[in-house]
Amino acid sequence: MSDIEIRDDRSAGHLEAVEGGAVVGRIEYFVLERPGRALVPVHTIVEPAHEGRGIAGSLARELYAIAGREGATVAPLCPYVVKWAERHRDEAPAADPELLGAAREWLAAHPERF
Repeated sequence: MSDIEIRDDRSAGHLEAVEGGAVVGRIEYFVLERPGRALVPVHTIVEPAHEGRGIAGSLARELYAIAGREGATVAPLCPYVVKWAERHRDEAPAADPELLGAAREWLAAHPERF
């Protein structure tokens, strides 16, 4: 993982793991503004040749760190991030059910986005 750079491409809604100039993994997410500010991960993708290296976990950890620095919450809809958060409660505070519901509603209203 030492050669992996994680960068936030907020305009594209991607938190990317980059190695040697190539994106080898990413979390696709959107920013929810109401009822509270949240980063909402929808998909986690790691290129098959790079699986098993901890890239997805590093992306999830960084997403929570970014949210913390921004005073936002993470409202995970991505099954991988949900499971990662369950295993890392000290780094991944649970999202309010109302916020998760609002995130699901936003996603249902914008299916073209993902």
